[in-house]
Amino acid sequence: MKVLLIGNGAREHALCRSLSLDPDVTALYCAPGNAGIAEVAELRQVDPLDGRAVAALALELGAGLVVVGPEAPLVAGVADAVREAGIPVFGPSGEAAQLEGSKAFAKDIMAGAGVPTARSYVCTTPEEVDEALDAFGAPYVVKDDGLAAGKGVVVTADLEEAAAHANSCDRVVIEEFLDGPEVSLFAITDGVTVLPLQPAQDFKRALDDDEGPNTGGMGAYSPLPWADPKLVEEVLQTVLQPTVDELRRRGTPFSGLLYAGLAITSRGVRVIEFNARFGDPETQVVLARLKTPLAGILLAAANGTLADLEPLRWSDDAAVTVVIASHNYPGTPRTGDPITGLADVAAEDAPHAYVLHAGTKRDGDAVVSAGGRVLSVTATGENLSQARDRAYTALGRIHLDGAQHRTDIAAKAAAGE
Repeated sequence: MKVLLIGNGAREHALCRSLSLDPDVTALYCAPGNAGIAEVAELRQVDPLDGRAVAALALELGAGLVVVGPEAPLVAGVADAVREAGIPVFGPSGEAAQLEGSKAFAKDIMAGAGVPTARSYVCTTPEEVDEALDAFGAPYVVKDDGLAAGKGVVVTADLEEAAAHANSCDRVVIEEFLDGPEVSLFAITDGVTVLPLQPAQDFKRALDDDEGPNTGGMGAYSPLPWADPKLVEEVLQTVLQPTVDELRRRGTPFSGLLYAGLAITSRGVRVIEFNARFGDPETQVVLARLKTPLAGILLAAANGTLADLEPLRWSDDAAVTVVIASHNYPGTPRTGDPITGLADVAAEDAPHAYVLHAGTKRDGDAVVSAGGRVLSVTATGENLSQARDRAYTALGRIHLDGAQHRTDIAAKAAAGE
């Protein structure tokens, strides 16, 4: 099978790495890719938001499967254009991707499916914003209704900050604060069958101890030694399957990756948000533990044959990923700085630790930074403590001027093992 993957981040590098290790994949292409992905896939240029161009490239390459990585192309309907060209595609339709593209749409689906979530108001005027903030009180949770690359959510005890964020958005969802630890659970679905993956936890704040601004994610780990062993089955029954069933009932079947961001509250599991694609950086640790070859799973989802698959096989190892971000992230990041030490990690730390590229590009013989989140240093081990040690040892070999990273990824979970 020839596979074309759309995207250029660390999530796409993780997907390409897994696909490159799949014996059924005879050729692997990525558009537009990055400096790291170029080591495992052949890079092609395409506008990721242009569905016709993506479909044309897939036809030109003879791709038997197209995998759409990021949310923006999915919401733009890229998967629809590929399907219309007769090529199997992993990723929901533009309509179904509104589950991520619109927080209000997601709340409506959850209400129809009876999925437990935070109480919320959809607001479009300053008066509605003031009423909603007053109704819930602090801490305030304010979400831009549209796509915001993981940075459209403000959680704050400051009323002025909450109101300012709300009034900067055309349409905003204001909801009650959910207490308790957060869990990310991915599920692969063909629109009928739902196949949950292993849970992970990510770290959204920029600084240690969950301080600083919200980001797209600064690290992640899997498994979750503190979680209830029945958690995945419970979420499948109460969240994932009802949501897929409700979307199908409404005539917008969801095929692809359904990502549930969950809060394990004092009143039970609640959905914080849905995404319509693999999450970054959780993908890096979930795929590090998946032993079943990836391409066949994604193709079965695209072809509607997930029910025929054997149960997924998982490694007992733990996985930890730590994000190296550029100077000033999540503000306007500084780019163009050279990255050194990548070859040292490959020489000293493989196969237990490796580097997945996000915002990088080649500049002659050098690899330079080209975005906010630059690299994901990922490692596996017999437990979280060992995986964590390996990840931070590898990270210590890498130099990027002005770079920042959290030092506490998976620390509490590892201490509790």
